Amino acid sequence: MAEDRTSDRIDLVVFSALFPSAARPGAGLFIRERMFRVAQHRPLAVVSPQPWFPGQSLIRRLRPGYRPQAPALEIQQGIRVYHPRYLSVPGLLRQFDGWSMALASVGLMRKLKRQGAQLIDAHFTYPDGEAATRLGRWLGLPATVTLRGTEAPHSRNPVLRPRLSRTLKSAARVFSVSDSLRRLAIDLGAAVDKTEVVGNGIDTERFQPVARAAARARFGLPDDAKVLISVGGLVERKGMHRVIEVLPALLEHHPDLHYLIVGGASPEGDNRAELTAQVARLGLADRVHFLGALPPDELKWPLSASDVFVLATRNEGWANVFLEAMACGLPVISTDVGGNAEVVCREELGSIVPFGDSAALQQALDAALGKGWDRAAILDYARDNHWDKRVAQLLRAYEPLLAIAPRPERSAPAAAKR
Repeated sequence: MAEDRTSDRIDLVVFSALFPSAARPGAGLFIRERMFRVAQHRPLAVVSPQPWFPGQSLIRRLRPGYRPQAPALEIQQGIRVYHPRYLSVPGLLRQFDGWSMALASVGLMRKLKRQGAQLIDAHFTYPDGEAATRLGRWLGLPATVTLRGTEAPHSRNPVLRPRLSRTLKSAARVFSVSDSLRRLAIDLGAAVDKTEVVGNGIDTERFQPVARAAARARFGLPDDAKVLISVGGLVERKGMHRVIEVLPALLEHHPDLHYLIVGGASPEGDNRAELTAQVARLGLADRVHFLGALPPDELKWPLSASDVFVLATRNEGWANVFLEAMACGLPVISTDVGGNAEVVCREELGSIVPFGDSAALQQALDAALGKGWDRAAILDYARDNHWDKRVAQLLRAYEPLLAIAPRPERSAPAAAKR
């Protein structure tokens, strides 16, 4: 464990089970990027509960990546990141995760309140936001909730929908990464005047074009090739298989076409084997390149080696990877789900196609590969979405909540007091 060199005094607590750790360094990078920038203005700590149940180590013998356990405390960039364990039994008992997460965190949260915490900032409505608003009631603290995309499928679940509604009604402020999610929050009962869109941002120092020839040489790509790229977890939702499906037809018009896939296993799963089998079945082994998961600082290389970014995704909130691609000068082709059309909002930035329409996806990619894009305009749009604007907006929203004196604590369940 790294030495704790931080000040004990904090203003707010970030609450999210999805957060980078030594066990899962790539999890929730977009949350850390946003909130560690907030930390430059407001001192904070992070509480990232980790699911656990007796015997899960036995499952890891068959599935080595199953629920990797982070240390109880990490120091990341001088900020304390706590990982309390909460009981989470697979199957139907997962419906109690919100309660369990809150019970496992209440003692730590009480300590952080004594250190000055005045606000709980939760990410994802369920189960994190449900736990955070419950902790807020027990400890007399306001809680904010940020919708990030999982709320759309959860809202169609008749068991989860009323729980989302209760959570959003209880939140002192509701943020969303896209306007489509803001409208969903209002539909679920959030007060209109408590909702606000705070999109993801981009670090233009980390994501910027590098020399294409050097980038292509790094991945063994021909100088004159046409190159598509997707970045994301290798899971069904991200839709790499949908892109692979249309490659044979695209190769008829673009015989020098290559497709880069950047990503690996995620908490949602790992369908690398299925993708590899699909590639082999279609005879594309020399055209589809699996680069594995790459750290953020390395992504500019495959992005700069490419011509067009594509993500045939089934669900998104605000896909930060779109801005990362644009910051390297790439147009984006994606599906009309979530907030995608809010990011790819002009023709000069790319195009949006109906989800599940493989013909439309093929036609959009064909056109994009043959079009002369104004890369400078794409770069300007990305730079206009720098993180500084988002953080300033968040700080304005936090200000009145941090100025309110904490309320007295309420009685928590007995299990939470022990």
